[in-house]
Amino acid sequence: MSLNGKTIAVLMGGPGSERPVSLASGAGVVKALAERGARVIPVDVTGPDFVIPEPVDIAFNIIHGTFGEDGQVQAILEARGIPYTGEGVEGSETAFNKIETKQRFVECGIPTAAFEIIEAGTLPSLPLPYVVKAPRQGSTVGVYIVKNEAQIQPAIQGAAQYDNPLLIEEYIAGEELTVGIVGPLALPIIMIKPKEGFYDFKNKYPFLNPQAGGGAEHYCPAPLPAKVTRLIQEIARAAHGSLGLEVYSRVDFILTPEGDPYVLEINTIPGMTEASLLPEAAGVAGIGYGELCEQIIDLSLARIRRRKA
Repeated sequence: MSLNGKTIAVLMGGPGSERPVSLASGAGVVKALAERGARVIPVDVTGPDFVIPEPVDIAFNIIHGTFGEDGQVQAILEARGIPYTGEGVEGSETAFNKIETKQRFVECGIPTAAFEIIEAGTLPSLPLPYVVKAPRQGSTVGVYIVKNEAQIQPAIQGAAQYDNPLLIEEYIAGEELTVGIVGPLALPIIMIKPKEGFYDFKNKYPFLNPQAGGGAEHYCPAPLPAKVTRLIQEIARAAHGSLGLEVYSRVDFILTPEGDPYVLEINTIPGMTEASLLPEAAGVAGIGYGELCEQIIDLSLARIRRRKA
């Protein structure tokens, strides 16, 4: 739809650990939508009692992680009769839960690392090395790579601060890749080279804490053979579809030295900050930031129409 004269509420912030990232994403979206002619109402969300002060044509949800990406804000908006961007309640819940996502991947034949589910306080049976994950957090919050026995208990205790049960995943070494999906389109692949460690919160968002160092080099399109590029993009679309997603997402991969891709997880409200991967890949594909925001709105309204049909 044309954004001229449309009233759009941009929901940002949220009560979760990714609040500062969401506020940065929201500032970018507000600016882009206003530049494209929309009347924009920024809404700083801190919990379920948030207020959208007047009727809007759509709410642009850019709350990352807990509350914004897990189906909670989607359910609230549906109860209020307000159209919103992104996936619906069910798709959001499934994609946000790493355990449910892994189970769906296995059912649909999506290549993914071996895993098990444990209760906090018990020990994994997978051989070292492995990754301990709190299943319902974003931006690698509550994620620990465990390479020796001394790291096991601190990792389990750390992840258990966020969730229970926990996901234990085989550690697979290789290149970190990500593929944005916008509607039917798989964007160019980004290869991520963290300056140290893996692509954790510090390396994703160095602008939030410059004193901590961090950061990563991004290569887009990733320097991969054409055949491998096509395969990874096909798997990304299949993974997106396996969760019943319809609007947009970002699919994270590890590519082994032998050339085998493994899907790690899917983000249904990926970052839209100055350092974020989805806008970067879209830009390489010739889709500017403002156009990307408009496409997300159009795809979201199309999803809503299909649900009502």
